[in-house]
Amino acid sequence: MRVRNTVILGVLAAVLVCVSGCTSTPTAAETAFAQVALKTHSAVTPETQKAKWAESWWLPRHNSINQRFAQGHVDLIMIGDSIIHHWDKELWARYYAPRNAVNMGFGGDRTQHVLWRLENGNLDGINPKLAVIMIGTNNSNDNTAEEIADGIIAICGKVREKLPKTKILLLAIFPRNATPDDPQRQKNAAASAIASKIADGKMIHYMDINPKFLTEDQVLSREIMPDLLHPNKKGYQIWMDAIEPKIRELMAR
Repeated sequence: MRVRNTVILGVLAAVLVCVSGCTSTPTAAETAFAQVALKTHSAVTPETQKAKWAESWWLPRHNSINQRFAQGHVDLIMIGDSIIHHWDKELWARYYAPRNAVNMGFGGDRTQHVLWRLENGNLDGINPKLAVIMIGTNNSNDNTAEEIADGIIAICGKVREKLPKTKILLLAIFPRNATPDDPQRQKNAAASAIASKIADGKMIHYMDINPKFLTEDQVLSREIMPDLLHPNKKGYQIWMDAIEPKIRELMAR
Protein backbone atom coordinates (compact mmCIF):
# COMPACT_ATOMS: atom_id res chain seq x y z
CA MET A 1 0.00 0.00 0.00
CA ARG A 2 2.94 2.33 0.69
CA VAL A 3 4.13 1.93 -2.90
CA ARG A 4 0.67 2.70 -4.27
CA ASN A 5 0.32 5.76 -2.04
CA THR A 6 3.68 7.02 -3.29
CA VAL A 7 2.55 6.59 -6.88
CA ILE A 8 -0.71 8.39 -6.17
CA LEU A 9 1.09 11.32 -4.59
CA GLY A 10 3.62 11.46 -7.41
CA VAL A 11 0.99 11.51 -10.14
CA LEU A 12 -1.15 14.08 -8.36
CA ALA A 13 1.86 16.28 -7.66
CA ALA A 14 2.89 16.23 -11.30
CA VAL A 15 -0.59 17.21 -12.44
CA LEU A 16 -0.90 19.94 -9.81
CA VAL A 17 2.48 21.40 -10.74
CA CYS A 18 1.42 21.49 -14.38
CA VAL A 19 -1.89 23.13 -13.52
CA SER A 20 -0.24 25.83 -11.44
CA GLY A 21 2.98 26.40 -13.36
CA CYS A 22 2.70 25.12 -16.92
CA THR A 23 1.47 27.20 -19.79
CA SER A 24 -0.70 24.30 -20.95
CA THR A 25 -3.39 22.44 -19.08
CA PRO A 26 -2.96 18.73 -18.23
CA THR A 27 -3.60 16.34 -21.08
CA ALA A 28 -6.55 13.98 -21.05
CA ALA A 29 -4.18 11.15 -20.18
CA GLU A 30 -2.59 13.06 -17.28
CA THR A 31 -6.00 13.91 -15.89
CA ALA A 32 -7.16 10.30 -16.25
CA PHE A 33 -4.03 8.96 -14.56
CA ALA A 34 -4.56 11.30 -11.60
CA GLN A 35 -8.24 10.41 -11.28
CA VAL A 36 -7.58 6.67 -11.43
CA ALA A 37 -4.81 6.98 -8.85
CA LEU A 38 -7.46 8.01 -6.29
CA LYS A 39 -9.56 4.88 -6.79
CA THR A 40 -9.32 1.75 -4.68
CA HIS A 41 -11.43 -0.97 -6.32
CA SER A 42 -10.01 -4.38 -7.20
CA ALA A 43 -9.05 -3.64 -10.83
CA VAL A 44 -6.54 -0.97 -9.74
CA THR A 45 -5.23 -2.62 -6.58
CA PRO A 46 -2.02 -4.51 -7.41
CA GLU A 47 -1.92 -8.14 -6.34
CA THR A 48 -0.44 -11.47 -7.39
CA GLN A 49 -2.49 -14.28 -8.83
CA LYS A 50 -3.90 -16.88 -6.44
CA ALA A 51 -1.25 -18.50 -4.27
CA LYS A 52 -1.26 -21.94 -5.90
CA TRP A 53 -0.80 -20.42 -9.36
CA ALA A 54 1.69 -17.83 -8.21
CA GLU A 55 3.93 -20.40 -6.58
CA SER A 56 3.77 -22.99 -9.37
CA TRP A 57 4.39 -20.81 -12.45
CA TRP A 58 3.28 -17.18 -12.16
CA LEU A 59 6.08 -15.87 -9.95
CA PRO A 60 8.73 -17.97 -11.74
CA ARG A 61 7.59 -16.46 -15.06
CA HIS A 62 7.60 -13.01 -13.51
CA ASN A 63 11.15 -13.54 -12.27
CA SER A 64 12.28 -14.90 -15.63
CA ILE A 65 11.10 -11.70 -17.33
CA ASN A 66 13.01 -9.63 -14.79
CA GLN A 67 16.10 -11.70 -15.56
CA ARG A 68 15.59 -11.22 -19.29
CA PHE A 69 15.33 -7.46 -18.84
CA ALA A 70 18.59 -7.47 -16.89
CA GLN A 71 20.27 -8.63 -20.09
CA GLY A 72 19.15 -5.47 -21.95
CA HIS A 73 18.43 -5.17 -25.69
CA VAL A 74 14.65 -4.87 -25.38
CA ASP A 75 12.94 -2.82 -28.08
CA LEU A 76 9.37 -4.13 -27.98
CA ILE A 77 7.22 -5.45 -25.14
CA MET A 78 3.72 -6.91 -25.27
CA ILE A 79 1.75 -6.71 -22.03
CA GLY A 80 -1.39 -8.70 -21.32
CA ASP A 81 -2.99 -11.99 -20.37
CA SER A 82 -3.14 -15.46 -21.95
CA ILE A 83 -4.11 -14.01 -25.33
CA ILE A 84 -0.63 -12.50 -25.54
CA HIS A 85 1.03 -15.25 -23.48
CA HIS A 86 0.16 -17.90 -26.06
CA TRP A 87 1.21 -16.03 -29.20
CA ASP A 88 1.77 -18.46 -32.05
CA LYS A 89 5.43 -19.42 -31.70
CA GLU A 90 6.22 -19.53 -35.41
CA LEU A 91 4.77 -16.09 -36.05
CA TRP A 92 6.48 -14.66 -32.96
CA ALA A 93 9.84 -16.07 -34.03
CA ARG A 94 9.44 -14.64 -37.53
CA TYR A 95 8.10 -11.17 -36.80
CA TYR A 96 8.86 -10.20 -33.21
CA ALA A 97 11.93 -12.03 -31.96
CA PRO A 98 14.17 -10.18 -34.47
CA ARG A 99 12.90 -6.92 -32.97
CA ASN A 100 14.18 -7.82 -29.49
CA ALA A 101 10.61 -8.36 -28.32
CA VAL A 102 9.60 -9.76 -24.93
CA ASN A 103 6.25 -11.47 -24.36
CA MET A 104 4.82 -10.16 -21.08
CA GLY A 105 1.52 -11.99 -21.30
CA PHE A 106 0.45 -14.12 -18.32
CA GLY A 107 -2.43 -16.58 -18.54
CA GLY A 108 -5.30 -15.58 -16.26
CA ASP A 109 -4.01 -12.10 -15.53
CA ARG A 110 -6.37 -9.28 -14.70
CA THR A 111 -5.43 -5.64 -14.65
CA GLN A 112 -4.49 -5.82 -10.96
CA HIS A 113 -2.03 -8.64 -11.64
CA VAL A 114 -0.36 -6.69 -14.42
CA LEU A 115 -0.05 -3.69 -12.11
CA TRP A 116 1.67 -5.84 -9.48
CA ARG A 117 4.13 -7.12 -12.06
CA LEU A 118 4.91 -3.62 -13.33
CA GLU A 119 5.49 -2.40 -9.79
CA ASN A 120 7.79 -5.33 -9.00
CA GLY A 121 10.47 -5.26 -11.64
CA ASN A 122 8.77 -6.05 -14.95
CA LEU A 123 9.74 -2.66 -16.39
CA ASP A 124 13.08 -2.14 -14.68
CA GLY A 125 16.31 -1.61 -16.57
CA ILE A 126 14.80 -1.35 -20.07
CA ASN A 127 14.00 1.41 -22.54
CA PRO A 128 11.92 -0.17 -25.31
CA LYS A 129 10.69 1.77 -28.30
CA LEU A 130 7.14 0.43 -28.00
CA ALA A 131 4.80 -1.28 -25.54
CA VAL A 132 1.74 -3.05 -26.95
CA ILE A 133 -0.99 -3.47 -24.33
CA MET A 134 -4.13 -5.60 -24.53
CA ILE A 135 -5.68 -6.55 -21.19
CA GLY A 136 -8.99 -6.61 -19.34
CA THR A 137 -11.11 -9.53 -20.50
CA ASN A 138 -10.45 -11.53 -17.32
CA ASN A 139 -11.91 -8.69 -15.27
CA SER A 140 -15.26 -8.90 -17.06
CA ASN A 141 -16.81 -11.33 -14.58
CA ASP A 142 -16.18 -9.22 -11.48
CA ASN A 143 -15.71 -5.59 -12.52
CA THR A 144 -17.81 -2.96 -14.25
CA ALA A 145 -16.78 -1.49 -17.59
CA GLU A 146 -15.67 1.67 -15.80
CA GLU A 147 -13.52 -0.32 -13.37
CA ILE A 148 -11.92 -2.32 -16.17
CA ALA A 149 -11.12 0.93 -17.96
CA ASP A 150 -9.59 2.27 -14.75
CA GLY A 151 -7.31 -0.76 -14.61
CA ILE A 152 -6.23 -0.32 -18.23
CA ILE A 153 -5.58 3.39 -17.68
CA ALA A 154 -3.58 2.63 -14.52
CA ILE A 155 -1.40 0.20 -16.49
CA CYS A 156 -0.76 2.79 -19.19
CA GLY A 157 0.04 5.32 -16.47
CA LYS A 158 2.54 2.96 -14.90
CA VAL A 159 4.26 2.39 -18.25
CA ARG A 160 4.42 6.15 -18.87
CA GLU A 161 5.83 6.70 -15.39
CA LYS A 162 8.55 4.05 -15.64
CA LEU A 163 9.26 4.25 -19.37
CA PRO A 164 8.72 7.91 -20.34
CA LYS A 165 10.38 7.50 -23.74
CA THR A 166 8.40 4.40 -24.70
CA LYS A 167 5.38 4.76 -26.94
CA ILE A 168 2.24 2.79 -26.14
CA LEU A 169 -0.03 1.00 -28.58
CA LEU A 170 -3.21 0.27 -26.65
CA LEU A 171 -5.51 -2.28 -28.26
CA ALA A 172 -9.23 -2.63 -27.63
CA ILE A 173 -10.07 -5.75 -25.64
CA PHE A 174 -10.67 -8.48 -28.18
CA PRO A 175 -14.20 -9.76 -28.79
CA ARG A 176 -15.24 -12.82 -26.84
CA ASN A 177 -18.17 -15.21 -27.12
CA ALA A 178 -20.17 -15.70 -30.28
CA THR A 179 -22.66 -12.88 -30.64
CA PRO A 180 -22.62 -9.08 -30.28
CA ASP A 181 -25.33 -9.13 -27.59
CA ASP A 182 -23.12 -11.13 -25.21
CA PRO A 183 -22.85 -9.19 -21.90
CA GLN A 184 -19.11 -9.76 -21.48
CA ARG A 185 -18.37 -8.60 -25.01
CA GLN A 186 -20.48 -5.50 -24.50
CA LYS A 187 -18.81 -4.75 -21.19
CA ASN A 188 -15.33 -5.10 -22.69
CA ALA A 189 -16.27 -2.88 -25.60
CA ALA A 190 -17.51 -0.21 -23.21
CA ALA A 191 -14.33 -0.45 -21.14
CA SER A 192 -12.18 -0.10 -24.25
CA ALA A 193 -14.12 2.96 -25.38
CA ILE A 194 -13.54 4.65 -22.03
CA ALA A 195 -9.84 3.77 -21.94
CA SER A 196 -9.32 4.93 -25.52
CA LYS A 197 -9.80 8.55 -24.42
CA ILE A 198 -6.26 8.68 -23.04
CA ALA A 199 -4.77 8.25 -26.53
CA ASP A 200 -3.03 11.42 -27.72
CA GLY A 201 -1.61 10.19 -31.04
CA LYS A 202 1.88 11.01 -29.77
CA MET A 203 2.97 8.78 -26.92
CA ILE A 204 -0.26 6.78 -26.54
CA HIS A 205 -1.94 5.32 -29.61
CA TYR A 206 -5.18 3.34 -29.69
CA MET A 207 -6.38 0.73 -32.17
CA ASP A 208 -9.60 -1.26 -32.31
CA ILE A 209 -8.92 -4.17 -34.67
CA ASN A 210 -11.90 -6.21 -33.44
CA PRO A 211 -13.90 -5.97 -36.69
CA LYS A 212 -11.18 -8.00 -38.40
CA PHE A 213 -12.07 -10.99 -36.20
CA LEU A 214 -15.81 -10.75 -36.85
CA THR A 215 -18.27 -11.49 -39.62
CA GLU A 216 -20.49 -8.79 -41.09
CA ASP A 217 -23.07 -9.74 -38.45
CA GLN A 218 -20.49 -9.23 -35.70
CA VAL A 219 -20.29 -12.96 -35.00
CA LEU A 220 -17.02 -14.36 -33.69
CA SER A 221 -16.08 -17.50 -35.59
CA ARG A 222 -14.53 -20.59 -34.01
CA GLU A 223 -12.36 -20.78 -37.13
CA ILE A 224 -10.46 -17.80 -35.70
CA MET A 225 -10.95 -18.27 -31.94
CA PRO A 226 -11.88 -21.92 -31.29
CA ASP A 227 -12.94 -21.28 -27.69
CA LEU A 228 -14.41 -17.87 -28.59
CA LEU A 229 -11.68 -16.17 -26.59
CA HIS A 230 -8.16 -17.21 -27.67
CA PRO A 231 -6.93 -16.88 -31.26
CA ASN A 232 -5.55 -19.85 -33.16
CA LYS A 233 -2.76 -19.38 -35.71
CA LYS A 234 -5.20 -17.87 -38.21
CA GLY A 235 -6.37 -15.42 -35.54
CA TYR A 236 -2.82 -14.45 -34.61
CA GLN A 237 -2.03 -13.88 -38.28
CA ILE A 238 -5.03 -11.54 -38.55
CA TRP A 239 -3.88 -9.73 -35.42
CA MET A 240 -0.32 -9.40 -36.62
CA ASP A 241 -1.31 -8.16 -40.07
CA ALA A 242 -3.63 -5.57 -38.52
CA ILE A 243 -1.05 -3.96 -36.24
CA GLU A 244 2.13 -4.46 -38.26
CA PRO A 245 1.97 -1.13 -40.13
CA LYS A 246 1.44 0.74 -36.85
CA ILE A 247 4.24 -1.15 -35.13
CA ARG A 248 6.63 -0.29 -37.96
CA GLU A 249 5.58 3.34 -37.77
CA LEU A 250 5.97 3.69 -34.03
CA MET A 251 9.22 1.75 -33.74
CA ALA A 252 10.79 3.73 -36.58
CA ARG A 253 10.34 7.11 -34.95
